[in-house]
Amino acid sequence: MKKSFIAILAMVAGGSVVYAQDTVVNPQPVVADSDTISAASELSEVVIEAPRLVRKADMDLYYPSESAVANSKNGMQMLRNLMIPSINVNEALGMVTSSGEDVQLRINGRVSSIDQVKSLLPETIKRVEWIDNPGLRYNGATSVLNFIVANPAIGGAVMTNAMPALNQAWGNYFADFKLNSGYSQFEVWGRFKLTNKIKSHREYKETFTYPDGTSISRNETSRGGIMDNSMSNFSASYSYIKPDTTILMVDLSYFKKFSDRFLYKGLLSLSDGTDDILLHDMHGDKGGTPGLSAYLEQHLPGKQILVVDFNASFYNGRSYHDYIEQLDGGDLISDVHTLIKDRNQAYAVEANYIKNWNKSRLTAGASYTANRNRSVYENLGGQVFHQCQDKAYFFAEYFYNLGKVTLTGGMGAQYTSFNFRESDQGNSSWNLRPQFTATYRPADHSQFRLNFTTWQSAPSLAETNVAPQQIDGFQWRIGNPELKTSSSYMLTLRYNFTLPRVNGTFGVRAFTSPDAITPRLFWSEDRLVTTYENSRGLDNITLWLAPQVEIVPEWLMLSGTLQYRAERMRGKDYKLYNHNWSGDVSVMLMHWGFTLTGMYRRAQQDLWGQTISWGENISMIELAYNWKNWEFGAGMLMPFGRYDQGSKSLNQYNTNESHMRLDMRIPYIQISYNLQWGRQKRGAHKLINADANVDQSSAGSR
Repeated sequence: MKKSFIAILAMVAGGSVVYAQDTVVNPQPVVADSDTISAASELSEVVIEAPRLVRKADMDLYYPSESAVANSKNGMQMLRNLMIPSINVNEALGMVTSSGEDVQLRINGRVSSIDQVKSLLPETIKRVEWIDNPGLRYNGATSVLNFIVANPAIGGAVMTNAMPALNQAWGNYFADFKLNSGYSQFEVWGRFKLTNKIKSHREYKETFTYPDGTSISRNETSRGGIMDNSMSNFSASYSYIKPDTTILMVDLSYFKKFSDRFLYKGLLSLSDGTDDILLHDMHGDKGGTPGLSAYLEQHLPGKQILVVDFNASFYNGRSYHDYIEQLDGGDLISDVHTLIKDRNQAYAVEANYIKNWNKSRLTAGASYTANRNRSVYENLGGQVFHQCQDKAYFFAEYFYNLGKVTLTGGMGAQYTSFNFRESDQGNSSWNLRPQFTATYRPADHSQFRLNFTTWQSAPSLAETNVAPQQIDGFQWRIGNPELKTSSSYMLTLRYNFTLPRVNGTFGVRAFTSPDAITPRLFWSEDRLVTTYENSRGLDNITLWLAPQVEIVPEWLMLSGTLQYRAERMRGKDYKLYNHNWSGDVSVMLMHWGFTLTGMYRRAQQDLWGQTISWGENISMIELAYNWKNWEFGAGMLMPFGRYDQGSKSLNQYNTNESHMRLDMRIPYIQISYNLQWGRQKRGAHKLINADANVDQSSAGSR
């Protein structure tokens, strides 16, 4: 954790208390909550007018302007309207990224989902904390957005949102209801995402090279395909909040994936003269995951806080893959059917102790996570595999303020163990996590931040399961139970600047993972087998510039990121290099109740093992109008450009290139309605969140 003491109290209180010595940029008045903890006089701090942007030693604080609140109907729209440099927000697709990486979202310190952020009322968002160098408490997150909110104390709120497409079976639907009375709050929310039979096709070609040097190439001609990705979320929670004393939260949730399927049909030709092979390739998964969360926070004498969090989840679902190659006359060349049924459980508990002084803070914590996985391979005659995974994590971190310089140092230790019951194969290891951050502010408009962090990545269920899976007529996959937990190390230097109408970040980041878990290919007779290894390491260096420009104050804003990455990957018998440019740009025009937003993103290309992969290259434009409690909008996904997501293999035995194309030029409308009643005060929150993400098998695909 790398929040200052007063930031901890502000997070607990949902208020606007900041350090007296913090830099104030573009001041704007903000009314403090009536329930804000009165800690300023006790801590020799002062309460000042909340600015739009405050740069602190361990985070940047963004305070929403009146126009940003007026032109938002939920938390995602508010985040978009803040135009935080280097943050890319896509409400239509439900994504928040920074420099191509996923951003961890939190609400009052609690790890939250996109749907939970959507359920936030814009009027209750007091500020947004942007933490681009999260500490040990965040357990390996690359960046964090923390929404500090206040919820109604007497009364409640209703939020609804519908975003249907006009030309395809695609859309997002959301509803949230809150009811408050005294110290208690009840909340129920649900979301449904529809993606049904979206037209798609695949561009794919590959060459197989045998150990003796001979090769054969395959080329696909697309005959069309479809993609399904429909799911729903439901949550019911109760919160008891007695300020400065006790906070209790209990949450029941259920996630249902109705269908996550990709179906492709093509015509396959081989370099040996064989052609007109009919190809049918379908893979996907579906299932349900109920979850339980319980949280307790107790404030103790002497500026001490004890927090405990418990999470549990259970997954019951299936993963499947069907691959058929058939001659025009009806003869089968390949007939692959994989079906894996999972009944997997996850349990996690975490406890933190926080002790605050005027200019320093000590945080210590421990967590334990247990995964119990049971997989039935129907294609192997019902063979059953049981896997146990255990993780224990301990850390301590100390923060100290020296005026213009602030220092944070800490050490964590993680124990990881996994074992397959049937074969008694597995592995265990201890790993250390040192971390250090130094911040220097030479002037009001600039700040330097140096951060060194480490984390560990345990092998997944799919990477360790020894059950063989056939992918197609040539390829098979089998896990490696001898894998060891890999470590990653990252050193980042940032320069944050604030000028009239312009603010942003310039940064350079060096990363290494000397034993990264990556795929390894080898021939076994006439089969090309993919397994996994602890490689000789991935190294990369990244430079980026992320400015935000207020072209016309309160009217026209421009934000973007330009990034360059160079990297090297080494394995058992290869050394590969990759470099590329990526970035995004967003523009927003707001006036007279209208908001016009445009966005374009070019995804970065990542080298991992012997594969270069890239995410979605995507664009979007939307026009919205706010009227009383309503918002009406219309937009289009991919108004220009071509949707592309894919990968390229550089392996000596298998070179291939794949592009997935979707018919994503989708016009849509959006209707939102918000109704709230009652006065405002701070709501329930978490300072920690135990990780109980349940594992899931993968049937694999090309």
